[in-house]
Amino acid sequence: MFDQRKYIQLPTDSPPQLIVVIDTEEEFDWTAEPDSNANQVSAMAYIDRVQSIFNEYGIRPCYVIDYPVASQPEGHRLLKQFAEKGQCEIGAHLHPWVNPPFKEELSRPNTYPGNLPYELEREKLLILKNRIIDSFESSPVVYKAGRYGFGPNTTNILQDLGFEIDLSVCPPLDSRADGGPDYRRFDARPFWFGGDDAPILELPCTGGFVGWTGGAALPLFEAAQVFRKFKVPGILSRLGAVDRLMLSPEGFSPAEHIKLTRALFKKGVRTFTWSFHSPSVVPGNTSYVQDDAQLRHFLDSFRRYFDFFFNELGGQASTPTRIRDFMESMA
Repeated sequence: MFDQRKYIQLPTDSPPQLIVVIDTEEEFDWTAEPDSNANQVSAMAYIDRVQSIFNEYGIRPCYVIDYPVASQPEGHRLLKQFAEKGQCEIGAHLHPWVNPPFKEELSRPNTYPGNLPYELEREKLLILKNRIIDSFESSPVVYKAGRYGFGPNTTNILQDLGFEIDLSVCPPLDSRADGGPDYRRFDARPFWFGGDDAPILELPCTGGFVGWTGGAALPLFEAAQVFRKFKVPGILSRLGAVDRLMLSPEGFSPAEHIKLTRALFKKGVRTFTWSFHSPSVVPGNTSYVQDDAQLRHFLDSFRRYFDFFFNELGGQASTPTRIRDFMESMA
């Protein structure tokens, strides 16, 4: 997985680049067993709640869309309008349990597309790609595995189907208990993988273990989990020793977004990804946004972070394809 990885180190005087990635998908109960019939996309009628904010800041987000969104007019109608105006990019997001063909057993491990047999993972992604082409009249080159489920065959499948950019790596996520991948030892730096003939650019989700413990942060965090009932992780966080953070408005505060960004910037990271799930734009669809007050807080965190990134940090807005063009120009 991610064979022949070559990390990219941008010059320290490079302005930080921000990309926005939306996991654009159906509404479903994240705690329930997978259900192929749970394919409602009613939240997509309200996706302009976030697109209007992106427009304010000159951001072109990348909507990575799955089969229910790509195949239903109510799912992609607004996205097509945004794309036609040059306001966004469209990528692919594979949720196997709602993406034909339905040949696998419905199980939690099989919700990670990289766990599927080669032919089935490829067939599902090809069907999704063709559906996106039908709906948007352009072929996606950006991919993000559903549930971050990149597998041993995914590199070859992406290269075979013409994908050039992957967004699946999610440090510091560890999904092994659910049958998924372990990204704890990845970091936020971009890298090339897949060899020199058809290299793929990885732009990870922005996350990591931060704190004054430095290289000991991961083992210290893991040790603290043993004593969760004594609130040891919270104590370590308040002491500034170690925090596990992600650059997402789902479950993380503006103060944590800024803390993570400053820590990674200090380490030389210059590409940052703001990510979330599309159903969160309507209260009641995810655990992060349950009522109107939480929705206001959710949307406010966008502006608070963007103000920091562009005004205080001197950052620039970018997109996955722009980042790849820039990386290629430096090679």
